[in-house]
Amino acid sequence: MFGISWAEFLVILLVAVVVIPARMWPDVARFLARVITFVRKMIWKITDASEQIRQQIDLEKPIDDIIRSTTNDVLDGISEPLRDIKKSGRGKKYLAPKSGQQKKQKSTRGRK
Repeated sequence: MFGISWAEFLVILLVAVVVIPARMWPDVARFLARVITFVRKMIWKITDASEQIRQQIDLEKPIDDIIRSTTNDVLDGISEPLRDIKKSGRGKKYLAPKSGQQKKQKSTRGRK
């Protein structure tokens, strides 16, 4: 119990009996009962919260896998047609001009 052996617990109890007057023992017992009740409630809340977190993580794992596979499928589907267009040369007019061509276009616009 909290790293205290039974012998140490008995010594603490004997010291408490000697130090605390008899008329205060009911108050001490009530206080200890409240502390134990509070600690038990906190332990139950923490256990419940950790169980809910564990369940939520278990629910999210399949969703993450579905999202990842769907995203990969969509990206693969998009990137394949672009590769085909670049290889065939059909998409040259849709591709951005190179940096040298952009400079020539700007210079001719100003002279008109």
